[in-house]
Amino acid sequence: MNEFILLLLFCHVASPVLHALRYFSTASSGVPNFPEFVVVGLVDDVQMVHYDSNTQRAEAKQGWMEKVTADDPRYWEKETQVSQRDQETYKDRISTLKKRFNQTGGVHTYQRMYGCEWDDETGVTNGFYQFGYDGEDFIAFDLRTKTWIAPTPQAVITKHEWDRDADQNERWKNYLTQECIDWLKKYLDYGRSSLLRTELPSVSLLQKTPSSPVTCHASGFYPNKIMLFWTRDGEELLEDVDHGEILHNHDGTFQKSIDLDVSSVKAEDWGRYSCVFLLSGSRLVDLLVDTFLVDQNLIGRLFAVLILSGVTVCLQNTPPCFHNFGLAQPTGGDRQVGRYVLN
Repeated sequence: MNEFILLLLFCHVASPVLHALRYFSTASSGVPNFPEFVVVGLVDDVQMVHYDSNTQRAEAKQGWMEKVTADDPRYWEKETQVSQRDQETYKDRISTLKKRFNQTGGVHTYQRMYGCEWDDETGVTNGFYQFGYDGEDFIAFDLRTKTWIAPTPQAVITKHEWDRDADQNERWKNYLTQECIDWLKKYLDYGRSSLLRTELPSVSLLQKTPSSPVTCHASGFYPNKIMLFWTRDGEELLEDVDHGEILHNHDGTFQKSIDLDVSSVKAEDWGRYSCVFLLSGSRLVDLLVDTFLVDQNLIGRLFAVLILSGVTVCLQNTPPCFHNFGLAQPTGGDRQVGRYVLN
């Protein structure tokens, strides 16, 4: 729960070919049983460093982060010092902003997110640096102009002050476009066996009743840079679909669902609909699950097409295929239209 609150303000969506290094800092006041200051660092959404005002030190959250001292023996000492300094600075900023917003007591938060992205196919990079107050955007750095954007009147004073510090803004640009990228590549190399691994999903089609949506559910995949969508006649459906969020599994993999509203789908048209799963990483997987329902029990024929490195395998749920490829009959709960496990 201590780490969840850090992600409430910022929602950043990465494309399938991007790697990202992000740091989230949160200072809070009036929050019981929660550290007044917390910092987390994430590589490709995997937390690798943590600091809070209770422990007063930066700590590794992944075993592979211990390799960092080979490149910088004082890494953890410097991370701790920077976080301790920010802890005092952010505490003062909450006091300042409470006055600007004419606030007294209550719960208040001051948050920062900064980091960079790197496309390992094209080499394109990007950097970002922004602040929030009480769950709303407060001020953000414009990397192109090296100036600050103030979306609220209370941030204008801060904008003018920070815009005048041209040298500091130049240093931030250099960090976000160069140093941050270098560290991102180092972290990816340290955690290569974990961060750059590929795990393939199991995909199920589920429906509660004949009139309820059909859910395409993929689980057990890694990394989380995937696309899951419904198609009709090979074209992606943008209407009558409901995208679920990508969620964590307890084993470090991910799951995602997408619902298809079937209220307007005729039985004879089911062969036109497909659920497509795309996984990007060291290899590209396209999983196409296509089903049409032949009776009210919704247990029809299942076709799964796996396109992997140019090889296509087509499976149909005759008894031998159930035995050989792990296609499972539904068991209780939602009616399972079909299931395919990649391994």
